[in-house]
Amino acid sequence: MSFPIDTVVALLQKEVADYQVPVVDLIAAQTRDPFKVLVATILSARTKDEVTAAASRRLFKKADNAEELDQLSVAELEKLVYPVGFFRNKAKYLAALPGVLAEEFGGQVPDVVEELVKLPGVGRKTANLVVAVAFNKPAICVDTHVHRIMNLWGYVETTTPLQTEMALREKLPEQYWITINSLLVAFGQGTCKPRSPHCDRCVLAELCPQIGVKPRKTQSSSGRIGKKSSSRRFISWNVNGLRAALKKGFLDTLHELDADIFALQEIKAMPDQLPDEVKHIPGYHAYFYPARKKGYSGTAVFSRTEPRDVVYGLGKEEFDSEGRVLTLEFADFYFINIYFPNAQHGLKRIDFKQDFNNEVLRYMDRLAKKKSVVLCGDLNVAHKEIDLANPKANVKNPGFSPRERAWMDEVVQAGYVDTFRLFNQEPEQYSWWSYRFNARVKNIGWRIDYFVVDPGSRDRVQGAAIHDDILGSDHCPVSIEFT
Repeated sequence: MSFPIDTVVALLQKEVADYQVPVVDLIAAQTRDPFKVLVATILSARTKDEVTAAASRRLFKKADNAEELDQLSVAELEKLVYPVGFFRNKAKYLAALPGVLAEEFGGQVPDVVEELVKLPGVGRKTANLVVAVAFNKPAICVDTHVHRIMNLWGYVETTTPLQTEMALREKLPEQYWITINSLLVAFGQGTCKPRSPHCDRCVLAELCPQIGVKPRKTQSSSGRIGKKSSSRRFISWNVNGLRAALKKGFLDTLHELDADIFALQEIKAMPDQLPDEVKHIPGYHAYFYPARKKGYSGTAVFSRTEPRDVVYGLGKEEFDSEGRVLTLEFADFYFINIYFPNAQHGLKRIDFKQDFNNEVLRYMDRLAKKKSVVLCGDLNVAHKEIDLANPKANVKNPGFSPRERAWMDEVVQAGYVDTFRLFNQEPEQYSWWSYRFNARVKNIGWRIDYFVVDPGSRDRVQGAAIHDDILGSDHCPVSIEFT
């Protein structure tokens, strides 16, 4: 049975009418100036729409055309477009753009894909979008949403966006070429999300074959249905070196995940070694707790809300010199960000780790008597066999030794809650993979990154997730929704 594309497009046109309009379409609704559409499209790559819109407004106030853009330095452009993703690269592309337009195309933005891709910072996706939106000419812009959704519908069977574009040129009726990107971007952001799509409320539920899809789980009896408007998103990520992560798009990930609190472990840097772009992120208060030893351990927290108090360490010199525990106190909860020690090869540091573990549990108990406790971080332990790919081979190894797992048993027996397992009991859910043996691609991993809450806060947790699609470290981010 063929996929009913005409019916689906008609349903989506009605469905997304009240969704947030993709930023490039919003700019096109205000002006059909190809230059502005081109610039906004370049800025939009790997960037949230609201960030792109704000950056475009700032830039167009200074440079309304190519001639004015040519007068701005790379440094000026960086300040104007920050914090769009890869803002430094994009500033260089924009600085070079007027010269290439003048030399190759007489100062005019070309309306042909094959010519547009000669411009700095322009790939096929951007080129197709400019042709369709700015010139209203048939072109198929295939971004991640179009590529993913067309494949889960089974309308195409491809492995890359370019293959999807070519397949759609052969198959998709030309009347939909210009609009399909806007429809699927809005639909992909609002309903058919990359992780836990909202199949339970999808207008296409009866038509979609859901190829390779894992719909979100809902619990109508407990009221845990997605993210409530009153809930806050907390993210934890061992970045394995913040300076390295910055080069791999850390700021893009931070803005994309849109967390209320974003906790980092293993930052491996002193604050004075970090650029201002991460020390002063708009909308966040930043707190850093480095180890005394340079290039080792350390934690950090970014919070939209300023905490009442910040506590550095556990008050124990043997632990605090490594910058492992950073606590933020808010009105109705404590947020504890921890990078737990590794027991190391041969379990040579197991005694140190167990002393640390026991001190942390006593600390949690003291705070839990006052208000809710949210603990997150890299605990450096897989609790149960379901939490790693090869349990039998790792029984005597650090991270899965009997003593480490026994401490996790003690935590759970005390009533503390491993939030991820409230919502997901499936195997093969991991947050760390070795860099060796292509382990991440094969999903030979461990779940050693957690959010844990005190017994009385169990019902405040509205959702939990592992963001294993996000790269940039040997760990991936984990998150909860907390009311």
